[in-house]
Amino acid sequence: METRRRYRKRQEQIVTAIRLDVDTDGLVYRKWGGEQLAKRGDWLVDNAGDVYSVDAESFARTYRAVGPGRYLKTAPIWAEVAVVAGKVSTKEGVSSYEAGDYIVFNEPDGTDAYSVNAAKFEAMYELDS
Repeated sequence: METRRRYRKRQEQIVTAIRLDVDTDGLVYRKWGGEQLAKRGDWLVDNAGDVYSVDAESFARTYRAVGPGRYLKTAPIWAEVAVVAGKVSTKEGVSSYEAGDYIVFNEPDGTDAYSVNAAKFEAMYELDS
């Protein structure tokens, strides 16, 4: 892995999100090379057409509302470029990545991880100075 660096979401990278606040045993779906589980209270996010779930606690800690149903991730993230393909465990399931993709962490200690395609990551994030 390359050195982990701190990034912030670009200000124009607003998402649409809705809380899965219904009586459910969860929503199981396949994405990122594995099975994902959205639990009651988690958020369903539409990020420019890329739809996925975000753990309730993680969403509350990292996003803020900018309008009705519109959110911006305001917390910094830490990321490193993968040198080989692999998988990372997420709060929702597993996320596969290829060499050159970014492995992203919501916490500086490397927890609350997920992966993002390199082109998408570079469009969404900028170094946090």
